[in-house]
Amino acid sequence: MPRSFGNRSLRGAFALALCLLGLVLCAPAWGAAAADPRGVAPASPNPLEGLQFFVDQESPAWQQWEAYRRTGQPGRANLIWKIAREPRALWLGAFTRPRFAFKVRRLIDAARAQGTVPIFTVLRAEATGCGPGYTGGGPAQDARTREWYDHLARVIGDDRVVIAFEPDSLGTLDCQIPSRRDDRLRVLAHGVTALSRLPNATIYLEAGASDWEAAARTAKQLRIIGISKVRGFMLNVTHYDWTAANIRHGLDISRRVGGKPFVINTSQNGRGPVSYRSNHRRINVWCNPGLRGLGPPPTTQTSHRKVDAYLWLNRPGYAQACQGRPIAWYPPRALSYARLATTWESPPRGSRLGHFKRYPLSAFGIPR
Repeated sequence: MPRSFGNRSLRGAFALALCLLGLVLCAPAWGAAAADPRGVAPASPNPLEGLQFFVDQESPAWQQWEAYRRTGQPGRANLIWKIAREPRALWLGAFTRPRFAFKVRRLIDAARAQGTVPIFTVLRAEATGCGPGYTGGGPAQDARTREWYDHLARVIGDDRVVIAFEPDSLGTLDCQIPSRRDDRLRVLAHGVTALSRLPNATIYLEAGASDWEAAARTAKQLRIIGISKVRGFMLNVTHYDWTAANIRHGLDISRRVGGKPFVINTSQNGRGPVSYRSNHRRINVWCNPGLRGLGPPPTTQTSHRKVDAYLWLNRPGYAQACQGRPIAWYPPRALSYARLATTWESPPRGSRLGHFKRYPLSAFGIPR
């Protein structure tokens, strides 16, 4: 079921009322100003406002909700509905096979049938390893990735989409050997150029998270890969940090990249991050931290005008590829996320690790 992302602004509604009453001309400029889906100029209207986003009724969350209803488990069904009902990004990458074009078009066509817009999280750059000898697949993999970006652009064509481009691709840059880091940036720049030419695509580039790289470094990398060609950037896609912290961090980045707007992933940050101190260092628990919850639902009604939307760019209920398990839908984790959901943008006074109740550190995934 589609979810509305808000009405037009009061100013726009007032202008429309005057137009209908014949008190002002119905100037094409008003419609044209809101009509550019690319939204490249930082001062242009938010291209996400008023859109309805695609809810995939073939997703594991939706199927799980139906299964719980069918088997007489209304409590669990109600919890999973908190996830299933919300528009979530559809992930595309080398794993989208076989019949890549068919699978992408099927999603686009299903969204069109709903009267909605799909959100695609693109994850194709080779960034799965980390270490002194890691090359990210080498030049051959770079060539395949560039070709994949071009293919995706051809498949999307003129259709209306939102693209979240390459989570973690900048934050993990130092995972590669030094001689390969500029190659990664060149591959990403190729993808940005190819996708930025799409006439009806709103694109946000990976910019890490507020608890990761410094704003100055991220901004420099964004300029290199082509932030000027797209709407803006995205934060917190794979992390759990608070929305308010990401707003502050995003504004710092935005000032360094010409005032570009940004979006924040809130799918899993309703209880914030899990971190602890060890040997005078702050360590984040990134591998499926415990007792986390859904964050603010997707909306364009955000706490700052530079934030185009809170979106669910990651997929709550999926376990990350660690702890001996692959990336996969995991119902107990989904139920836990839904049970512990909040709309908090920052930690309430008196809470610790996102809770008022005290739990043993092992419950959060903190090693003893």
